[in-house]
Amino acid sequence: MDGKAAPKAAGEGTTARARLDRGRGALGPALELVHTGRAPTRAVLTAELGVTRATAGAVAAELEALGLIRVDAHPGAAAGSQGRPSHRLEVAEEGPVALAAQVHSDGWRAALVGLGGRIVATTPACEIVDADPAKVLGSVVDAGAELLAETGRRCVGSGLAVPSAVAEPAGLALNPLHLAWPAGAPVREIFAERVRAAGIAGPAFAANDVNLAALAEHRHGAGRGSRDLLCVATGHRGVGGALVLDGRLHMGSSGLALEVGHLTVNPEGRPCHCGSRGCLDVEADPRAFLTAVGRDPGPEGSLLQQANELIRTQYDDPGVRTAAEAIIDRLGLGLAGLVNILNPDRIILGGMHRALLDADPDRLRAVVADRSLWGRQSGVAPILACTLDHNSLVGAAELAWQPVLDDPLGALA
Repeated sequence: MDGKAAPKAAGEGTTARARLDRGRGALGPALELVHTGRAPTRAVLTAELGVTRATAGAVAAELEALGLIRVDAHPGAAAGSQGRPSHRLEVAEEGPVALAAQVHSDGWRAALVGLGGRIVATTPACEIVDADPAKVLGSVVDAGAELLAETGRRCVGSGLAVPSAVAEPAGLALNPLHLAWPAGAPVREIFAERVRAAGIAGPAFAANDVNLAALAEHRHGAGRGSRDLLCVATGHRGVGGALVLDGRLHMGSSGLALEVGHLTVNPEGRPCHCGSRGCLDVEADPRAFLTAVGRDPGPEGSLLQQANELIRTQYDDPGVRTAAEAIIDRLGLGLAGLVNILNPDRIILGGMHRALLDADPDRLRAVVADRSLWGRQSGVAPILACTLDHNSLVGAAELAWQPVLDDPLGALA
């Protein structure tokens, strides 16, 4: 042997190109499988895609060449296993990122998020939200641009999470009730303009924060594997909801579905910002809880942080427990109504509701079962706590990653 590579057999190169061409339509589905952790090996990818092993190998190699995934061709065999282990597939740790931003009543934050829902870098939380959305979004984008400059990462696009229903197709924040922003503010347009002005590549998107939290949890957190996922969460102010059906957010005809914060759970209760009375939005959020306990919100942290800390550390205090049980009962009443209408196979709770579930899971499940037709007949769908930190940020990044998941070659060309 003279050390030279053996010449390729006639037609071998043509066969390889044909195999890759057949697999190009599978690039997006393959990337989504790796992105969501459902294809940890090439063998699983082959089975999930329903293609030959050779085609799956060509698809994985193409995604690796695009800098999106990493293929480990020599993984260690598990103890007691037989045969050669399949190539492991992982998202590329040094690959591209999406710029994610979240604005809420107590501040804003920007982050860079890679495939797999990994937060690569984040800014400190800013606790000032101006009444002018253009000023706030300009600051958010500037902070994100600094992160991109510091890390040197390629950006595929940008996503924004806001505490408001976002009407489609114009991207208007119809009811930013807990911000001083004007109703109908064109947040998507403003955000996109600031992104372009900062020289950040890729498309820009905006959506409701709880919708995005549900999307992130469905792909990477407590909602993985669910078909019909209901998410209800209270963040810094108010209560929001979202529904994921067959892997896609249910947005309604114009993006306004699942405004669960305005379900009436206490007809004689507090006046709500929407003009009604006793809505979940004002009966089951951190401010309602702190008021019921008799605590004036202090300057040390957000309303959400103060409420969660009280639930975690002082739940045995009779006053805290009584207030928490009243919130749980109202939340359970709202959830039961949603269960009767939607029949989800899983319910996940975020924000302060997550802390209440952790503190007293049996009470909430009992209330939902007692008030729900399906709960009495066949048991309540599992009620779980959200598991992702900053899930609205991760969900905002999912918006920006979606064009890449749909068409990796086209999006990264």
